[in-house]
Amino acid sequence: MTVGQISLLIFALAFLLLVLALTVFILRLTRSVSVLTDDLDSVVRSSNELIANTNELVEDINGKMVTLNATVQAAADLSETISSLNSSVRRKSSSVSGFGTATKTGFTLMLSKLFKKSPKKTSKKTK
Repeated sequence: MTVGQISLLIFALAFLLLVLALTVFILRLTRSVSVLTDDLDSVVRSSNELIANTNELVEDINGKMVTLNATVQAAADLSETISSLNSSVRRKSSSVSGFGTATKTGFTLMLSKLFKKSPKKTSKKTK
């Protein structure tokens, strides 16, 4: 064997080892990609379920918000009505306040005269 043939044989063995190493690496990489694909499919299914549940929850909340908006509007309308009623009562009470004081004073005088005229009952104890 000549030096050229020996070097060609070494090169062929090195190339064969390189091909075997690459084959092992590619097989392991294929298995890893397969496992990752299965895991990714599982994650996608779970996320699809989560998105579907979230959509249902949002629809439910939107429906309840419509009901709540009507309730809040009714409370706001009631608040305005009560405010108007309070304003009206204040206006009336301020316009009648002088009359009210005079009426209270007259009523007090009338009650005091009434109680002064009423005969007091006395009870006698018999032995």
